[in-house]
Amino acid sequence: MKERTMEKDPILKETLAAIDRILGSELEGIRVEKAAIGLFFTGVKLDNGSAGTCATPLRTIPEAVCCPSSAMAMPFPGKLRGRPARDLAEEALSPHGIRMAAGIAAMNALADLCWKRRPYPETELRLGVDAFDAAEIRPGERVVVVGAFVPFLKELKRRGQPYLVLEQDPRTLKAEEMPFFRPAEKADEVVPEADVLLVTGTTLINDTLDHLLGLAKPLCRVAMVGPTVGLLPDAFLRRGAGILGSVLIRKPDEFLEVLAEGGSGYHFLGRSAEKVVLVKKPTARAEAA
Repeated sequence: MKERTMEKDPILKETLAAIDRILGSELEGIRVEKAAIGLFFTGVKLDNGSAGTCATPLRTIPEAVCCPSSAMAMPFPGKLRGRPARDLAEEALSPHGIRMAAGIAAMNALADLCWKRRPYPETELRLGVDAFDAAEIRPGERVVVVGAFVPFLKELKRRGQPYLVLEQDPRTLKAEEMPFFRPAEKADEVVPEADVLLVTGTTLINDTLDHLLGLAKPLCRVAMVGPTVGLLPDAFLRRGAGILGSVLIRKPDEFLEVLAEGGSGYHFLGRSAEKVVLVKKPTARAEAA
């Protein structure tokens, strides 16, 4: 796995800096209350009640083949309770997948608190709305999906909407979806042609998001989607992502219990968490253009 540095992760780095600015001295007293490392998602609850999550990148962890090597990649089991939240959030910049996921989950928990302290004035928060619907895809538009996000692919097929899907692992696609598959290495050719770009939050984990957003043409509607995306939009908006689809965790304890039991979005959405989108206001989009 390649070594990760803060310079390689500008979006994560900028988000951590925004958290520092918004919360200031309040950040010093916030601690981790509990965490769950699940098969599909990792979650963190803070002692102020805020919670955040991140996709668990199991496939990117070569250390997960035996206990001794896995312990090197995940050195804090039993040590998270009481840890400073900002300290754990710094793990978002770690080169190890599980540590990175725990860090992003903590960062998103702090982002949730930031939203409560300072709602971003150029966006509106829409509860119970899916990022796919917020993208308002029109017939004939060229759609590119980054990551085989099953609900999106299913809806695109139902509508008969032309699309391409960039994916690192073609095994995640069904046989009827393979004609629309393009390997991730083709991003430089495929993304600039998109009218609508739908990007999964896992691109934050595999270190490709900043490059992908830079490839989108100026009038492309860019939507980020998935629980890995937090409610602190500053760094995303500066790079042209006008729609951020995420989750609000309403019942953190229940949410973490579901993750610990191997649950996914099918098990927590509509129960302990709900879909939300942050959408850049039209006036803000016009000024940016």
